[in-house]
Amino acid sequence: MGAFEFLLIVLAIIGILAICYIMIYNKLQIEKTKIEHAENLIDENLRSKYDIMVRANDVIKKELKDKKEYLKEYIDLKEKKISNFDLDRELTQAENIIANLCNDNPELEKNENMIEITYDFKMINEKLTACISYYNKQMNLLNGYIRKFPNNIIAKLHNVKSKPFFDGKDMTDNDIEDFKL
Repeated sequence: MGAFEFLLIVLAIIGILAICYIMIYNKLQIEKTKIEHAENLIDENLRSKYDIMVRANDVIKKELKDKKEYLKEYIDLKEKKISNFDLDRELTQAENIIANLCNDNPELEKNENMIEITYDFKMINEKLTACISYYNKQMNLLNGYIRKFPNNIIAKLHNVKSKPFFDGKDMTDNDIEDFKL
């Protein structure tokens, strides 16, 4: 075997390795893009849920004469820096307060605006559930992908790290008590 043939073999091996590298890198980028898209959808839906809650607060203030600020701490969530998971939990609590107020006050339950708000909550919750499910599925795929060899090497080179699921649970750590209720 001559020097020329040896050079061709080396170039072929380098070419195959380069193609493998590019394929793995592209797969990582596709998965990251899907996760970022899911995160954006969750953000958008949480903002919509917050806006629905603010609308409900306005109707409650208008309809109920007791002037009590039932949702003040939830309205103030806009000023706090919390995770999407915690924001979702807080908004769900606010939604439960609104539902209880409607059950306890017939004038609210029959109010056309409140009926529309209840419907809007239902629709946004369905969207959020789908987005969170998609996010967790994509996160699971990415986390599994970057644990495999040689993907893990390329992921480290490009600082792609394993992330927790939507609820903040990190399945890769040893903390068995980070379950959130």
